[in-house]
Amino acid sequence: MADDIRALLTQHLNFAHANGPPESVHALDVSGLLEAAVSFYSLRDGGELLAVGALRVLDGEHAEIKSMHTAQAARGRGLGRAMLRHLLGAPRERGVRRVSLETGTVPAFAPARALYASAGFRPCGPFGDYQPMDTSTFMTLDLTAGG
Repeated sequence: MADDIRALLTQHLNFAHANGPPESVHALDVSGLLEAAVSFYSLRDGGELLAVGALRVLDGEHAEIKSMHTAQAARGRGLGRAMLRHLLGAPRERGVRRVSLETGTVPAFAPARALYASAGFRPCGPFGDYQPMDTSTFMTLDLTAGG
């Protein structure tokens, strides 16, 4: 994995740890992103890394968005929305019916929650191996409903 990707993922993990207790940080590190069930994507312009995101297949019909992060200098340009569109297009092509995610509840995660809600994600309960936590917001999107 390229050094600039490792650096952006470190920023992502640092952000998560700075805004919640360790037990509420569910972001994947590099080794987690290299798992067979995970597809990892990066967005570049002229070689400059702008954003990253991943999709983890939970089962044949359900996938999870993981480790979505836009570089600080690239924010406000619609790149998070572009990455999200890509992350939703990939499972649709594979026949996945639902995409879910976990994000934080504190104000620092409000832009992420707003982005997901604007794309049609709705609150849901914990999924997969997650447990209910006051520091976690769970959201899901039914891809069969035209989301």
